[in-house]
Amino acid sequence: MGMESKRIALVLGATGGIGGAVAQVLASRGWHVRALSRNTNAGRGDKSFEWLRGDAMRAADILAAAEGADIIVHAVNPPGYRDWETLVLPMLDNTIAAAKAVSASIVLPGTIYNFGPDAFPLLREESPQHPVTKKGAIRVEMEKRLAAASRDGVGVIIVRAGDYFGPGAGNNWFAQGMIKQGQPVKTIWNPAARGVGHQWAYLPDVAETMARLVEMREELPAFAVYHMDGLWDADGRQMAEAIRRVVGRRVKIRSFPWWLMPLAAPFNRFMREVLEMRYLWREPLRMTNARLVATLGSEPHTSLDQAVLVSLTSLGCLGQAQQRSLSAKPA
Repeated sequence: MGMESKRIALVLGATGGIGGAVAQVLASRGWHVRALSRNTNAGRGDKSFEWLRGDAMRAADILAAAEGADIIVHAVNPPGYRDWETLVLPMLDNTIAAAKAVSASIVLPGTIYNFGPDAFPLLREESPQHPVTKKGAIRVEMEKRLAAASRDGVGVIIVRAGDYFGPGAGNNWFAQGMIKQGQPVKTIWNPAARGVGHQWAYLPDVAETMARLVEMREELPAFAVYHMDGLWDADGRQMAEAIRRVVGRRVKIRSFPWWLMPLAAPFNRFMREVLEMRYLWREPLRMTNARLVATLGSEPHTSLDQAVLVSLTSLGCLGQAQQRSLSAKPA
């Protein structure tokens, strides 16, 4: 298939966890993937993408990169949680403007930050959105702007999922809170309250879900929102126990030191963000995927232990001998 006849996807945020995962899945399904990045060394990474230098804060950069694109995957976030209030919405506005100009659809990885405790414990796509955090309020506004764009002729697909983890993704609870990247697992810090369920989302499953929805976008509503079930940790210990099983030795599982967060928060932005999101660990909340299953027939699903194995391997937490031993075991 010549490039001129290939479907084209512009991915903003391809150097991040979800953006990179979606880009990889689309490329494997025959899409020509353009990856926009400010990092001049990004192109040395995945060679299956066409790397373009540009900044999502510059409308002209996105418009030029989007020329001829069928979809724009908006998976870009400010680095290190910085300046969300001033950067997130202008970046999205640039994507919406480019999508309108080239008649492309927009794909957004959604979050549960939109919802406050009044919508718990079962979250549906149309559940009321009363966020209790600044980041949640920004997420609500993002979706409002996308809904307005959909009424103006832009196709929109939003996939909301639980806490991300997976290969190549270091900015998440799994990699930053529960274990230490690049080191053998000695202690597992479990942020969940005892007996409180939590929803996880394995990035390759999320990416595959998005790709399948994208490929049937002509059949979807103009503003199409879907929830994933992902990997449900019913009692708040299953993820920690899976890490211990995969590691293959009796490492300690300890409660995450939440009491330290208020002390560290004034001096550390990440700690402030962690503390703000604590409410998501204090009571069970679960998204229902009934609409997604009705649309796709099933939700892409990797077993918990396999997902943990791939993730720990990618993060440099397993030795070669452990990897070989685990790979030899029947699934």
